[in-house]
Amino acid sequence: MYIDPKRNNEITRLNFDSRQGHEAMSQPASEQQQMLNGDVGAVSAMQNTNERSLQSSEQDNPVLNASISSLAAQDPATEIQSRKTSGKYNLHDFQILRTLGTGSFGRVHLVRSNHNGRFYAMKVLKKRTIVKLKQVEHTNDERRMLSIVSHPFIIRMWGTFQDAEQVFMIMDYIEGGELFSLLRKSQRFPNPVAKFYAAEVCLALEYLHSKDIIYRDLKPENVLLDKNGHIKITDFGFAKFVPDVTYTLCGTPDYIAPEVVSTKPYNKSVDWWSFGILIYEMLAGYTPFYDSNTMKTYENILNAPLQFPSFFHPDVKNLLSQLITRDLSKRLGNLQNGSEDVKNHPWFSEVVWEKLLCRNIETPYEPPIQSGQGDASQYDRYPEEDVNYGVQGEDPYKDLFSEF
Repeated sequence: MYIDPKRNNEITRLNFDSRQGHEAMSQPASEQQQMLNGDVGAVSAMQNTNERSLQSSEQDNPVLNASISSLAAQDPATEIQSRKTSGKYNLHDFQILRTLGTGSFGRVHLVRSNHNGRFYAMKVLKKRTIVKLKQVEHTNDERRMLSIVSHPFIIRMWGTFQDAEQVFMIMDYIEGGELFSLLRKSQRFPNPVAKFYAAEVCLALEYLHSKDIIYRDLKPENVLLDKNGHIKITDFGFAKFVPDVTYTLCGTPDYIAPEVVSTKPYNKSVDWWSFGILIYEMLAGYTPFYDSNTMKTYENILNAPLQFPSFFHPDVKNLLSQLITRDLSKRLGNLQNGSEDVKNHPWFSEVVWEKLLCRNIETPYEPPIQSGQGDASQYDRYPEEDVNYGVQGEDPYKDLFSEF
């Protein structure tokens, strides 16, 4: 069930204690847990200020800029029908409680609806900074993509609005925090735990690709956990509708596919490469091509052999060898059968995909939170600043963000 910020819908909620991960993947959830399927969780949201939070884009890499600039004009600008998100909410509908995350363009706040008392995440981006860093297209793409998607494992956006200086997005508040934080606490996940999260991510990617949307920024920081421990993919700043190919260099260095680094045209294949890197990091605790020097990371992505820790199961090594491959004609997910090749791989043999899509499989971890109380204990604390939201007056950028 979804909870509209302007409606006082009733919903049954449960509180859960933190548990250790389960080995079984096909155990059904309780009847009460099933009632919660699709319930509002939470979002963080923006890039955290951790060591991997700085994402590269077309502007960030001077070495690659020349190639990208020459290809930019070829990038197709096909339109896609999106849902209208403006006009439903405004700043007075919400009470700002605290900051959940910060980034180069603004911050994400935990807010409470003045109409139904429920909690949401409000992402606020500064127009001037967006324009200065040439991220107008990405910002508008994020709104469009979030207005289109509706899936159990993808964040939901309720609406947007703007003032003279900022754009605002109202989204579900996902209380359980980032998968990244859980992974760092655990150092690495046991095979069944990594498999559970990977399977839910796989279903989300399959859905996005069915709508010709490529995500382009898969990483543990952008995978959130709801109150029951199921995933929600968030941060669609680099997502794009691409029915054919695109050329833009964007993403997080550790996760960027080789065809992106080498400025070749690409499509959905890049998400399956990143999917392989995500599985690798969940199991190993680190990514396979990392180097403290970003350019060296790119060189490793293009040339370094894929090596596995000794404790990796043979099935997962076989899967990753077919995902993290530079040969697009052999990369799983990019072949004739698409995502079915990934789902049918032996590593996923015990996954009951239909039950998983219905969130009818018990999760390996339930965040230790008080559900429905605006509990933000799973998010880092950030210094609060005096905000100047709701500014009226001259807006030189209004036409650039007309859909907000």
